[in-house]
Amino acid sequence: MMTSPYRIGIDGRGQEIDSAAGRSALPLRNRARLRSDGADDPLSSSHLDVSSELGRRVYAAGALVLGLSQLAFGDFATNWEPVQSGVPYRMILSYLTGVLLVVGGACVWSRLTVRIGAVILGVIHLAFALLWLPRVIGFPQIYGTWGGMLEELAPATGALVLYGMYTSDAARGERLAQIGRYAFGICALSFGIEHFTAIPQTAEMVPTWIPGSGRFWAIATGLFHALAGVAILTGILATLGARLLAAMLIAFGIVIWLPRIFAAPHVHATWAGNGVNLIVAGTAWVVADWLARRDRYHGAPTPE
Repeated sequence: MMTSPYRIGIDGRGQEIDSAAGRSALPLRNRARLRSDGADDPLSSSHLDVSSELGRRVYAAGALVLGLSQLAFGDFATNWEPVQSGVPYRMILSYLTGVLLVVGGACVWSRLTVRIGAVILGVIHLAFALLWLPRVIGFPQIYGTWGGMLEELAPATGALVLYGMYTSDAARGERLAQIGRYAFGICALSFGIEHFTAIPQTAEMVPTWIPGSGRFWAIATGLFHALAGVAILTGILATLGARLLAAMLIAFGIVIWLPRIFAAPHVHATWAGNGVNLIVAGTAWVVADWLARRDRYHGAPTPE
């Protein structure tokens, strides 16, 4: 997701598994009755690996960039956060939202407060996604409106997966993470469709020094987004698809978004674009880690 060209701005199963293979032999319904601190649960936060920690922090860093830039510029990043100019107390709401994004990001950064941060960030991004609804209803034929809504929904799905990963109630956590996984799959598929519906605008974002034409990369990355979405939704190579999606988004950040900060540090959209790309990359990373952890303790799933 290079981000929507319309908003660029500046350009369970629960059955027993063989414990000898290092997997949980406890049915999901029994794991839910383990100690509340999750110490005996192989799917609890106490068993998270280094990759999971990094994914969570990439997600948190994206929220911090969004919040700090919003506080610095004193306004919403309207390319993504469609708060109209006539809204009462708009500036106050902007600063309040910026503070909440920073608090949420800081909470997600620490393992002790992940769930608090996930709730804060999930609610904020869900609210921004819902603010796209009037445009979706008014202009349903323009896919950029649908893409804008799903682009804001994506971090909310990441928050849901994070909450599920760090809750002590294994059964509830699995349900929440599963919902977040499917919702993010839809978002990833949408990113691909969005590329295909705006190939010229997306191609303009590709740096000229990269081999191949901008049109080629607009189509290729749109296809990669769509394939990742299908993988996450169907369960076929889902972990690999989510990991490759996260890697591609991080590459977008390094190649496309980060240089814009140096070229135009005074433009809010450059900072917000970096933050959005980073938090969506963190979402893909978190989804991949949850899928990998689930596969590790439940066995490789069949396509769903």
